[in-house]
Amino acid sequence: MPRLSRTGIGPAATKAARGTGAETAHMGDRARPLDAGRTAGGTAAGAPNRPRFLGRARSIGIAMVGLLIALGIILTVGGAAPPPRTTRPLLLGGVISGPEGPIALPVDAPAAPPTDAERAWLAQGTVPGATPRYRAMAERALLDMRVLTQPDGSVAAAWFGIWKYVWPRDAAWVAAAFTATGHDREALAVLRRLAALQRPDGTWEARYRLDGGPVGDKRAAQLDGNGWVPWAVWFWYVHQDPKAPETVAALGELWPTVRKAGDAAAGRLRTNGLPPRGPDYWETRTDQVTLGTAAPLSAGLRAAADLARRTGSAPDAQRWTGASDRLDRGIREVFGPHDYPRTPTAKGGADTAVTWLGPPFAGADAQVANAVRRSAELLTLPNGGILPGEHWAGDPTAAWTPETASFALFSAASGDRAGAERRLDWLADHRTAFGSLPEKVDKNGKPASVAPLAWTSATVLLSLVALDEPLPIP
Repeated sequence: MPRLSRTGIGPAATKAARGTGAETAHMGDRARPLDAGRTAGGTAAGAPNRPRFLGRARSIGIAMVGLLIALGIILTVGGAAPPPRTTRPLLLGGVISGPEGPIALPVDAPAAPPTDAERAWLAQGTVPGATPRYRAMAERALLDMRVLTQPDGSVAAAWFGIWKYVWPRDAAWVAAAFTATGHDREALAVLRRLAALQRPDGTWEARYRLDGGPVGDKRAAQLDGNGWVPWAVWFWYVHQDPKAPETVAALGELWPTVRKAGDAAAGRLRTNGLPPRGPDYWETRTDQVTLGTAAPLSAGLRAAADLARRTGSAPDAQRWTGASDRLDRGIREVFGPHDYPRTPTAKGGADTAVTWLGPPFAGADAQVANAVRRSAELLTLPNGGILPGEHWAGDPTAAWTPETASFALFSAASGDRAGAERRLDWLADHRTAFGSLPEKVDKNGKPASVAPLAWTSATVLLSLVALDEPLPIP
């Protein structure tokens, strides 16, 4: 989504994602060594002496190159490397379960009916979709999420290269999609895993290895997890019987995670009510606060406060409600005058994150709805999909499916069935031959990057559920 591409080649993106790519900084050509036989003074034996100022100029030039290289390293470790300007073709077309874990399928793998075991699992919940086509897309999305979710609840963003990591953002959305489709056991496993990965200060790393270890690329942490994880726990809880012993026990396990996450989010708000600057789902360095961080934190604080009220934790509810009110006021006053762009200036540029300021993450708001419509107009590409943002630094011709699905979810949860179906039809049209949803779609309308992408699968499922029944709003 647009993370900066997750391709280590570079995220929404996203995920140009999450990645982009490169796990290490590209430092360009190395400086050439001194020629053999050159003296310490800079002249070769027998060669005429050059003017001293030339030697000094050369030394200064070398020093400047070194300084620029060092600066590049510093900028890189502060966030992911810039996203690639071109989009890779499809790298895999789907995944299936194997005796020892997921098996990646070739790009031309044909569609296959679910196995008996898969049908039995699907029957434990619901498959959303009002038409056979939507149900087929939902069925495959559910099965893809199931394969990408490990027994301990770790969710791989995708099953290829540098996508094979756990992003708290993606995992939280997967937990919500499992919940919305009646697969509570899987949802709870994912939430428990996210709780185990939380840092002592209440935040999360940008991503983790599937075994829970650090990735080691010095990628800066992303504060949006402090919004998405509490929201996912709240979303799970409101779908349960609050008096059931299993619900009470599970919430007891997850409540410390919500409390630490809520307090960490509230504690990082500045005097204007907004969080500090830092990378978000674009996974690029930024010198300004972004809507991609502020919007999830808004949803998470409201969700945490509502969860506290429902469970009788009045002091927590009051604390987080106050923080949520300050944050929402800051978003309205700083981002609102510019139509809710990525960064709070007139030149901030439209961003997909505007969809997270409305249903199902917040109540309907006319100004937000207008900003979403305007952003959709600016970000829709000739191929029909959505670009992460107006100032996206990656391939400007490739659409990101998580972002496209986010606009579908906003429309579906806002009662705009026609708008939601238009986006969902596009997503259905651009699946792989196997039926999985890819991360990107290139300028020619071909699935690109990797498939399936867990975040897209989850967002499509939530959109389809929202067309059938209202989703809860914190």
